[in-house]
This record gives sequence, structure tokens and C-alpha cells, in this order.
Amino acid sequence: MSKSNDINKRKEAIALRYDISSDNSPVVVAKGKGIIAESILSIAEEKNIPIQRDESLMEMLGNLQINESIPEELFNVVAELFAYIYKIDKEAEKYI
Repeated sequence: MSKSNDINKRKEAIALRYDISSDNSPVVVAKGKGIIAESILSIAEEKNIPIQRDESLMEMLGNLQINESIPEELFNVVAELFAYIYKIDKEAEKYI
């Protein structure tokens, strides 16, 4: 996730992980602003990890701490995001 809507605001990023074998729900694995956010986004790009830019979701996730699971009220929103990423990954596999 990232957010950057004007020059005066610092970029923000939050990275989520969901491992069905070990996680009950998605978990915040990294978060930061400014240089830290740039680093998170750079690593995601290098590793071909999808990046979703959604300011409202960023605001909702921004209060969570690293290693904290997302709250139940965000399950549907994050599930839709992961489903979209899964669909993109499956489509990309056709061309590999």
C-alpha cells in the first residue's frame, strides 16, 4: 500500500503478509513514511510484489503496528485486495 497525494505530504507504505499455513489473518510486516516508505516500495518492486495505492485503506491500516494482524472489520477489504493480486498472478503465469 502506498499513499502520496501531494508534494507536501510524505509518502507512506505498509506491507502485508498472509500465509494461510501460519497466519489467522493478514499481518503488517513493514510500515514507514518518507525514506522508509521509499525503501519498502523499492523492495516490493524489485521482488515483483504487487503494490496497491489506496489512500483510504492506508489510513485504516496506518494505526496498526508491525506484526499486528489486521482487525476483523478490514477482512473484506483486504480479502478483495489479495483476491485481485491472486488474479493478476494467475494471469501473469500464462505468459511465463
